Amino acid sequence: MANVLLIDESEIAQKAMKGVLAKGGHRLVIAAKAEEAWKKLRDLVKIDLVFSEVKISDQNGLSFVQRLRQDPFLKHIPVVFYTSVNDHTIIQKALTLHIQNYLVKPYNDIKIYSEVAKAIANPWRNLFFEEERSFCAQMGYTPPSLKHMREKVIDEIEKLEILLPEATSLERQHEISTQMDTIEGDAEASGVWGLAEYMATMISRTEINAWAEIRDSVDELDYAKRIIYCQIHPEHLPEGFLSDDEKKALEEAAERARWMDADVLRTGQVVQSEGVMAQVDLIVDCPIVDSAAAGFCMYADGQSSHLTHLADVVAKDPGLAAQMIMSVNRIEREGMNLVDDPRVAISLLGELKLNAISKTLVTVEERHWQAPPFDWSHYWMFLMGVANVARFSCEQMEFKDAEQVAFTSGLLHDVGRLVLSRIHPYALPAMLSHSRAQDVSLHVAEMRYLGTTTRDIAARWANASSLPPAMKSVIRWVECPAQATDNVELVAVVSLARMLCQHNHVGFSGDTPKDKCPPIAETEAWQVLRERVFPSFQLEAFERAVNGLCKQIRLDLQGRIR
Repeated sequence: MANVLLIDESEIAQKAMKGVLAKGGHRLVIAAKAEEAWKKLRDLVKIDLVFSEVKISDQNGLSFVQRLRQDPFLKHIPVVFYTSVNDHTIIQKALTLHIQNYLVKPYNDIKIYSEVAKAIANPWRNLFFEEERSFCAQMGYTPPSLKHMREKVIDEIEKLEILLPEATSLERQHEISTQMDTIEGDAEASGVWGLAEYMATMISRTEINAWAEIRDSVDELDYAKRIIYCQIHPEHLPEGFLSDDEKKALEEAAERARWMDADVLRTGQVVQSEGVMAQVDLIVDCPIVDSAAAGFCMYADGQSSHLTHLADVVAKDPGLAAQMIMSVNRIEREGMNLVDDPRVAISLLGELKLNAISKTLVTVEERHWQAPPFDWSHYWMFLMGVANVARFSCEQMEFKDAEQVAFTSGLLHDVGRLVLSRIHPYALPAMLSHSRAQDVSLHVAEMRYLGTTTRDIAARWANASSLPPAMKSVIRWVECPAQATDNVELVAVVSLARMLCQHNHVGFSGDTPKDKCPPIAETEAWQVLRERVFPSFQLEAFERAVNGLCKQIRLDLQGRIR
């Protein structure tokens, strides 16, 4: 694989060269102007070959190559003019600059591959170094000892760079001269001929008191340092060569390590709660797991025959259900109350609006929910269990008007985790791992990592959303129903359903209960509900029925339908 720089202002040429090189497995970086190209050559170091147009707006291509040939470190880099200029005089001038070839557009794949093959057959950077094997045999070195010597040269360059700003000071000049002598000697001893040659030139400048020029040599020394580093570490690839996917992978790896390797007991929170909440305030839509979003998009194609299927998909996913309810409630509809049923929302939005919504969904990646035994599949089962048990409880307690809103509220009562996953994808897996390792609740782990909880995140997000007030109450108070001030019955019903599903292991919420399922009569939720059900309500019968329902739901959601 070669690393190629193209200097050309034409977007067509850029795309064409990128396509040709990609098929050959080579990397391409692009510069539209000469100064941009010069910077990329300096920054990236490992460019193997330059393809250049002769016509460059900020500097003639011939002048640019002439500048390269005068540079102490870039003078050997191979250059191919691949240009629309077919002028014999210019071709002759170009050849005097020792270019590798002069080709006339349009691009030809075979010619491009041929030029790349020539460039990498004997990489130009090797001209600055003795070949390792023969040099070690000649000098009695081992490869590790030679590597150490060259690393030492890098350290010595860094020491010189610290001194150079004071090069015009008489007090520093002897120290600088001594350091340059040291670098020249060690560069020769370690076979770094390019640097040894440059240091000899630098030393000759001291003899004519050209200290201002010496002071201004920091850029060249920095480049020398990096070219030595790349020779010692051939696997190193400067970031500028990376594709967008490769950059994303590196960023993800660093972010994952930041969360998964954090020692919060020693160093404290990974992020501050104020910053988390500021990010929460920027999320106006409900994040949706990508696999669920994909299912939605399959049916949201503008065909009315798919609305029933679409409603089924939406009604079973917390993110989609919340988003459809919010979307329809944002529309001004004269004389209508807030919608709390996702199926009704689908009907009201209609085919065209749903198709438009499908193109703007805010998603989180399901793979970021992997923290075995926790994953999105098991967590979704838990949410569906809570939704079904909440609806069943309303039916049994004769809260008839609340059955549908109880189901939907149970489905999205933990929406804070979706919001957090959008902001910090690796936070939840890290906190789950910490919870298990330290044998603490997930609530405690959240406080240690975030300085807040996903419950507080959910309440903050929901408060600014267009969800119905009843759902906002559930989201805020579901873990402490006795503190709820509005929609108290609904909050308590969902809270009870949550507790029952956790203890009956319907899916997995992330928190493993450390005791057996307590009698319903002892729960905080029942203390709220007992004064609100009819005197004829049989708690023991309900308890048997709901525990049996949990077992049935667990089997159904695992695909073992009886």
